[in-house]
Amino acid sequence: MKYNPNEIEAKWQKYWLENETFKAENNSEKPKYYVLDMFPYPSGAGLHVGHPLGYIASDVYSRYKRHQGFNVLHPMGYDSFGLPAEQYAIQTGQRPEDTTSVNIDGGTDKEGNKIAGYRKQLDKIGFSFDWSREVRTSNPDYYKHTQWIFIQLFNSWYNKNSDKAEDISTLVCIFSTEGNTNVNAVCDENIEAFSANEWNAFEKEQQEKILLQYRLTYLAETEVNWCPGLGTVLANDEIVNGVSERGGFTVVRKKMTQWSMRISAYAERLLQGLNAIDWSESIKESQRNWIGKSVGATVSFKVESQKSNVESEQQYIDVFTTRPDTIFGVTFMTLAPEHELVSQITTPEQKAEVETYIEKTSKRSERERMADVKTISGVFTGAYAEHPFTKEPIPVWIGDYVLAGYGTGAVMAVPCGDERDYAFANFFKDQNGMQEVKNIFDKDISEAAFGAKEGFQLVDSDFLNGLDYKKGTQKVIEELEKLNQGKGKTNYRLRDAVFSRQRYWGEPFPVYYVNGLPQMIDAKHLPIILPEVEKYLPTEEGLPPLGNALVWAWDSVQCSVVSTQLVDNATIFPLELNTMPGWAGSSWYWMRYMDAHNEKEFASKDALAYWESVDLYIGGSEHATGHLLYSRFWNKFLKDKGFAPTEEPFKKLINQGMILGMSAFVYGFGVGVKNVNPDLGIIKPKRYVISRTSYLSAIKGEYDDVITNIVDKELEKYKVIGNGNVEWDLELTAFTPIHVDVSLVNSSDELDVEAFKNWRSDFKDFEFILDKDKYIVGREIEKMSKSKYNVVTPDDICNEYGADTLRLYEMFLGPLEQAKPWNTAGISGVFGFLKKLCRLYFDDNGLIVTNDEPTKDNLKSLHKTIKKVAEDIEGFSFNTSVSQFMICVNELSAQNCHSRAVLEPLAIVISPYAPHIAEELWSLLGNTGSIATVDFPIFEPAHLVESSKEYPVSFNGKMRFTMVLPLDLTKEQIEEIVMKDERTIKQLEGRTPNKVIIVPGKIINLVG
Repeated sequence: MKYNPNEIEAKWQKYWLENETFKAENNSEKPKYYVLDMFPYPSGAGLHVGHPLGYIASDVYSRYKRHQGFNVLHPMGYDSFGLPAEQYAIQTGQRPEDTTSVNIDGGTDKEGNKIAGYRKQLDKIGFSFDWSREVRTSNPDYYKHTQWIFIQLFNSWYNKNSDKAEDISTLVCIFSTEGNTNVNAVCDENIEAFSANEWNAFEKEQQEKILLQYRLTYLAETEVNWCPGLGTVLANDEIVNGVSERGGFTVVRKKMTQWSMRISAYAERLLQGLNAIDWSESIKESQRNWIGKSVGATVSFKVESQKSNVESEQQYIDVFTTRPDTIFGVTFMTLAPEHELVSQITTPEQKAEVETYIEKTSKRSERERMADVKTISGVFTGAYAEHPFTKEPIPVWIGDYVLAGYGTGAVMAVPCGDERDYAFANFFKDQNGMQEVKNIFDKDISEAAFGAKEGFQLVDSDFLNGLDYKKGTQKVIEELEKLNQGKGKTNYRLRDAVFSRQRYWGEPFPVYYVNGLPQMIDAKHLPIILPEVEKYLPTEEGLPPLGNALVWAWDSVQCSVVSTQLVDNATIFPLELNTMPGWAGSSWYWMRYMDAHNEKEFASKDALAYWESVDLYIGGSEHATGHLLYSRFWNKFLKDKGFAPTEEPFKKLINQGMILGMSAFVYGFGVGVKNVNPDLGIIKPKRYVISRTSYLSAIKGEYDDVITNIVDKELEKYKVIGNGNVEWDLELTAFTPIHVDVSLVNSSDELDVEAFKNWRSDFKDFEFILDKDKYIVGREIEKMSKSKYNVVTPDDICNEYGADTLRLYEMFLGPLEQAKPWNTAGISGVFGFLKKLCRLYFDDNGLIVTNDEPTKDNLKSLHKTIKKVAEDIEGFSFNTSVSQFMICVNELSAQNCHSRAVLEPLAIVISPYAPHIAEELWSLLGNTGSIATVDFPIFEPAHLVESSKEYPVSFNGKMRFTMVLPLDLTKEQIEEIVMKDERTIKQLEGRTPNKVIIVPGKIINLVG
């Protein structure tokens, strides 16, 4: 018999499916272990070989834990709402639910594109997923629970005294008996105080408006990243280099009324919780930076009304500073361009310049502004603020290095103590509105700011003179509090998360509006199902796509969704037109897997109590500050409300590295000309493809014979028609690398030129400059992507070599957490290893396994492997396990081992990595049932204990021969044996050595 991977793998995949081999039980006497992969988004492009890397690793670990006797939950589902599906719907006129379904299940879409389908691709690789628990965030039976969680957030507030979320009814109770003066809550700023009598006298509508200022999810006018090209708000992690990640559209900052969530209430708990979880330090540090805890003080600076256009009331600029001790070094202030005071305090003389600057900076994302430390820009508002102690006027500027959402959106600039302020002050030096830098440190600042918090004394700082950072900070806060112009404060960079999207393909909010105020739909009427619309674009009035829905109003009597034409604002009201963002469904999905078919609740208390949290979570590091932060926030909230059993959702997190693609390039070259007389005719230049060598020379300005010959050839065409004075226009000459589909390139990097020309119509007329009738492409390692045409699909590998080969090869590429390039050349070696493994068990005539007693060497090879593989899997060093398999099979082959006592446990050890062949070998050995839950072999150290030692025998330090001796011999016994050996007698030639040095187990050396 022969190793036929396609036949074997289809057989066992069918067996696993029919027998529900990997179905986890919610009630089991076994210890539980929960392994989770990050939710995949089912795009039409399907999987490439980079996607399964983390899945294979988690699958190896899941299978290993089953072998160890654990009840393993290893589920899979789809994050199936989102922008890509909607964009595709807009482009092709297809319903996003249809394209999403085809992308998951496979088939042909309305464009005639054949889609493999994520599910079929995943099954082909042989993952041990519990498919009975599959979830899709776009299914109403899933998002009804997302809507329910939203309602819980709306009906909660954060009590700082108890340090957790509580039901809004407890807040109402406090208001009705005490008012809000003593309420210690996370809420909007500048809330007006009221008594219990005043609260009880308020109209219901006024009470609702006040409660919105305290709810954990609330409506507010917020600065957002607005993308006109996509017609929606984007999260920071959806923006790259100032444009949308999807489509590359311009993104601007603007104010919109949005749903937001008070993730900021959990800032300290999110920060402290990092100490209790087993995550990489880099991911933890990313979250710490994003949360951005700062200890300092708030300071209020009066706006000098006589020098601004504000006359009616006293205005204050509030700043948060981590260095209140430097207050006497303030020489100017900077506001974020979006700061609400900018329009109020800017003088008429500066208005035009300020407005131009604001328009310009609105096109830069916050992330871009934070990252750009080199660009210095700003504008003087013409206004001044008053120093709280010296009463001196301080000019007020705006600059985009200040963010509206961090702190108060204003900074007191101390150039002598801050590099960015120092650079800003020097850049605008001698301009109106920029004062001279004042030094308050006993240090030289002629070349740079002094930013240290130690090793100095304050000078020229009034009552702070002679103090250090710690004492100065304490003293200035005391004095600010006396003036009622400041106090000590802890601040966080983490801002409330915008939770609205102006899109169609997302979870509908369970919200309707009465007199403009949001009302929650009772949970018993969920889900509120996404309606049908004809257009997925915003309405002509600029409303979100749900504004196109004909049936999208709430009948508060019948408790159902009805026609929008029936809205009377008496019993039938408009529904929310925004949808939830992509992170809504992925912020709690791991809990749904625990009890995926529960219709009444997102998961039962028993299921949640049994599984608790995810033991091992594997996914990409790109989610460090998005999904992972939001997930931790929702989990903590649900814990506060008595639903989630643990504070943290993911105990251990591993970020797999990226598998990079080997891209292929040709190098396009076009010739431009100048001095052309159009009356004599213009010739369209030919487009050429030159070699990588010519290209590399050309971009340095060095043109080889190939290029100069092309140029002469093109210029000659113009001379023929009478344009004799034409010249090569260097500015129009284009040297352009062009991506090539890697399927058009062979293993020797030779391009199929004709296939390339036929690949795309715009390449049909390219003229190739060949070398010996060949074109050799350039190669470059970069991200594997459909747009770079360097994608290798796992289906192709599985079809040719089998899934076990793919699994072993991906694990063999290198350490899991490192990026590594894909090189198909190594696949055949792994495939050869599996064939060699099979030859230990069977040959062309069938099974050759015997019941012979294994030799000592057989057992040594086996138990080295058992030990190594167990340690590697526990340590997530999967690549070195594959190396050990190869060593073991080579050794057993050399030993001609066919002993069942060795080969049966070997099949179990290799089964987490190559499960199909392991199942087949297990079955051939006469076993019934799946190998998947058989106990992992126990490592027996005795088989690795050496009973003898091969000693090097040296004479005067030079090794002359070796001899094998038992390890339990004494020095005297070893010396007696050595001296009687014929080889020793020959070496000594009758001499007696001066000294015999023997270290048992190590060396024998005869001296003299």
